Amino acid sequence: MSKLKTRSSAAKRFKVTATGKILHKKAGKRHNLSKKSASRKRRLDIPGEIKS
Repeated sequence: MSKLKTRSSAAKRFKVTATGKILHKKAGKRHNLSKKSASRKRRLDIPGEIKS
């Protein structure tokens, strides 16, 4: 039996690091950015880690 294909939607949203952690992009950096502070926007740039 052949291997299952990776869900392309999941492959685009998540990244697996060399140590095995799963990272995701944080929500809230698409629009209405003028009302958000610079520090808040910088924090949204840092990828979040998925807790198991």
